[in-house]
Amino acid sequence: HVQLVESGGGSVQAGGSLRLSCAASGYTYNSNCMGWFRQAPGKEREGVARIYTGAGSTYYADSVKGRFTISQDNAENTVYLQMNSLKPEDTAMYYCAARRSTLFWCNDAGHASKGYNYWGQGTQVTVS
Repeated sequence: HVQLVESGGGSVQAGGSLRLSCAASGYTYNSNCMGWFRQAPGKEREGVARIYTGAGSTYYADSVKGRFTISQDNAENTVYLQMNSLKPEDTAMYYCAARRSTLFWCNDAGHASKGYNYWGQGTQVTVS
């Protein structure tokens, strides 16, 4: 069965860095839109970054551009989120999500959480 397992969260001071990992198993990794989302208490889940695994195309929310980098290791079926220059407002539970899709869908609709089929359990990031 499909599994997405996140790791790498933790507590860090403002200006610090963390790298999140999302290991995927149980399905064909290629031709998927893999997204990182976050949700802070009392707020809606928001898209942070996503990657189309077939082409390596990446997309970012304006709030993290220049600070976060999404990447992948196809051999390991793993997506990473490198987070630098972290701010207290980055504090949230971070989730990995996946959907088998086209590049067009990932570009056009992949920012919205409702389109994803599979979700990980989340990993907490706290910036103080």
